[in-house]
Amino acid sequence: MKNKGLRTLLSVGAALAVIYFGSSGEEGGGVTNAVLLLAVAAGLTVWYLTRPSTGKPVS
Repeated sequence: MKNKGLRTLLSVGAALAVIYFGSSGEEGGGVTNAVLLLAVAAGLTVWYLTRPSTGKPVS
């Protein structure tokens, strides 16, 4: 993927999805540190997996 803006959008979207689904729906419940850590990990994983290829043939 060559478009850095799309990579950024996908990474932020993945992190926000983890925060959205990881937050508790009960009153007074919030986002825990573990959910924030998972959100950062998801964003970095998407960023890494969507990096541009080097253009070298696979041997």
